[in-house]
Amino acid sequence: MSTLPSPSMPAPGQLQAALTHALPNFHQIDWVQSTLSTNADLMARARSSDGPLARPWLLGAHLQERGRGRAGRSWQNRAGANLMFSCAFDVFLPSQRLPALSPLAGLAACEALRRLIQPTLRNQLSMKWPNDIQWGLAKLAGILVEVTRAGTSRLSADHYVAVIGMGINLNDARALSQSLDRQVADWSEITREDAHAAAVDAVDIVAGIANAWYTSLNDVTARGFAGLPERYAEVDILAGQHINVLDEGRLTHAGIACGVNDLGQLLVRTHTGETPISVGDISVRAQGARP
Repeated sequence: MSTLPSPSMPAPGQLQAALTHALPNFHQIDWVQSTLSTNADLMARARSSDGPLARPWLLGAHLQERGRGRAGRSWQNRAGANLMFSCAFDVFLPSQRLPALSPLAGLAACEALRRLIQPTLRNQLSMKWPNDIQWGLAKLAGILVEVTRAGTSRLSADHYVAVIGMGINLNDARALSQSLDRQVADWSEITREDAHAAAVDAVDIVAGIANAWYTSLNDVTARGFAGLPERYAEVDILAGQHINVLDEGRLTHAGIACGVNDLGQLLVRTHTGETPISVGDISVRAQGARP
């Protein structure tokens, strides 16, 4: 497997320098050729008593040898074909509110990506709960949110470090669709339809998303999640759809998706009323089909 960046990706040092300029609020920015997992690296750094304490941090890699997605799944990637990075932020929230960070991270990233394409195409970029970003009906990007205590630097009982990792397909969607046996999209598909997106580079994408996470996490620390359901509704691809909810392959709920609540839980309407869902994989089923 080649580890050389594609022509559309700057060398790691160039990307790091450009992001350092574009993200003045970030205290440490690194971009490396290869690592096992950017999320794991930042989680270990957050738990360590050594190293820099001031956050946020950003770590990106051209190749992740053991990249991870939700529920412990591996993230398939090839150097130059995927844009992969993680950010670490201080958050001050009650523990019961931490799960809402997962849909919030997806929402903020989706909004940031929408700003990089022309308005007439923005509705094609959407969210599939809890935080998959889709182009049309195909997955464009995945997000993993992990939370840890803030090590010896903890300032209060509600002080945590949230590490948000993201992988965006730049190309290779056809090969990934075949290997994963599901629809996968990539940024090159968007650029073929949109001249605005074609002018966007890796720095624009990473900086836009990192800043969106930074702003959103500051907002919820100051004001909570009260506006999350309304904001999420603007990008929600599942709303009104007949869905199945699966947990480790087992069907747990079937009904109609009705958005999220202010805990970030998916609301599913069944014959007994609305049920909040905290964990599960979502599949859309044809209307009238039995679960």
